[in-house]
Amino acid sequence: MSLPAAAFAEVTPIAGGTLNFILETEPGALVAVTTTDNVTKVSAKITEGLLAHDFDLNPQPQLATEWIVSDDGLQYTFKLRQGVKWHDGKDFTSEDVAHSILLLKEHHPRGRGTFAPVEAVRTPDAHTAVIVLSRPAPYLLRAFYADESPIVPKHRYEDKKPAESPNATAPVGTGPFRFVEWVRGSHIILDRNPDYWDNPKPYLDRIIFRVITDASARAIAFETGEADLGSDSTIPLSEIERIRELPHISTVRKGYSFAAGVRRIEFNLDNPYFKEKKVRQAVAHAIDREAIKNTIWYGFGEVIYGPISPALTDFFTTDLPTYPYDTTKAEALLDEAGFPRGTDGIRFKVFHDYRPWNEGDKRTGEYLKQALGVIGITVNVRAQDMASYVKRVYTDRDFDFTSNSMTNSFDPVIGVQRLYWSKNYKPGVPFSNGSHYNNPEVDRLLEAAAVEVNRQTRLQYYRDFQKLVAADLPDISFLSQSYLTIANNRVANHTTGATGISGNLAQAHLLQRI
Repeated sequence: MSLPAAAFAEVTPIAGGTLNFILETEPGALVAVTTTDNVTKVSAKITEGLLAHDFDLNPQPQLATEWIVSDDGLQYTFKLRQGVKWHDGKDFTSEDVAHSILLLKEHHPRGRGTFAPVEAVRTPDAHTAVIVLSRPAPYLLRAFYADESPIVPKHRYEDKKPAESPNATAPVGTGPFRFVEWVRGSHIILDRNPDYWDNPKPYLDRIIFRVITDASARAIAFETGEADLGSDSTIPLSEIERIRELPHISTVRKGYSFAAGVRRIEFNLDNPYFKEKKVRQAVAHAIDREAIKNTIWYGFGEVIYGPISPALTDFFTTDLPTYPYDTTKAEALLDEAGFPRGTDGIRFKVFHDYRPWNEGDKRTGEYLKQALGVIGITVNVRAQDMASYVKRVYTDRDFDFTSNSMTNSFDPVIGVQRLYWSKNYKPGVPFSNGSHYNNPEVDRLLEAAAVEVNRQTRLQYYRDFQKLVAADLPDISFLSQSYLTIANNRVANHTTGATGISGNLAQAHLLQRI
């Protein structure tokens, strides 16, 4: 069923009611300061960012009402919203902003990179925060949303490590909902903040996050009406077509701009076979991207040939080398590379390690075994748990090639550079430059783009970067996966910006109360 107009359009809100939000896994904390693992679906209702973003990724006011970037890109001045209270009644001030930015710089998994250029955060008055940089960071305005850079109360963290702060599990924020309780393994409850600065929002009385780890049970919860909202294609892809045909259920693809992921095949360039470019080109021609999209990912995605997702519309380009499905050409390339078929028909044997995240990852590994077998490459697929996978690929480097998915995040300097910059080849660091790719021109483009303040020049750097990577093939980007929000039709205005239902849900309301 297509999404009803009520999901996006302005409908006269009906105040009250309880919304049931489904979580596939339980978060490790309720504030995204030291971890990002499944936290933000809950935390962004409690804590807020300086900014929010619309569907086109333009910044919008949240805790900041105005912002000015200096001409040299070294100073960001934020005018803060006045009259805002923390949930415990204390005043929100610029001291909270300064403390939060420096906390994120030190402890947040991506914040260490995002805020690395931050030299200081000045607080000339209670409602002004000035972030001073050592070098330009043109991506920074996209980093100030609640999911990525939550503003937290300084008084809840002083003299405590972030993970030990009571705010980690019983958070105080400025957002539209207040923390009530967390029953581990069962549920998390948030109630309406009656003192929210954006009165009369929020409209909901309560949000209950229900932890349902079994995928089939999640599907049943939506069927029976027990569940109202779920994100990231929370039910099995094989079940989505059936579930979305139910008269009380709708799906929406909007709201995942910052979660855009690129599915890829990553080569160990130290491997004697895959260090040869023609072998990598042969693999690129041996896979049928459309077949992968339709049979493994049930059509939820877009075929791509480069490292940047089309969700990052301003950075994405289609002006890239492409590799049409052509097994004859693949065989010829392998012959040219010096790997002819033996008398047994086999050219060489390799191991494939897929990232063990979901069934689609496993099926991708099985598909590669079949597809490369057609051109004479024998693939042995290895299954393992996530810890073993990370150790094998990123610490021991005991792998030939792997398949995984990497998020682009909110800007290529955060989500993309880490995978291709030669200086980020760091054995032992997960999800870094695992291929051991080293192209000085790619490094130059990435480093220049990271500090370039002229927007058009910066975009051109990234377009040139994409062309080089698509030609070099340290990996094969084959799909930008689409995610779906599953929603009960009784919920209106749940998806209103770039982060979808991971946003604050201040505008969400029920068309009928149950």
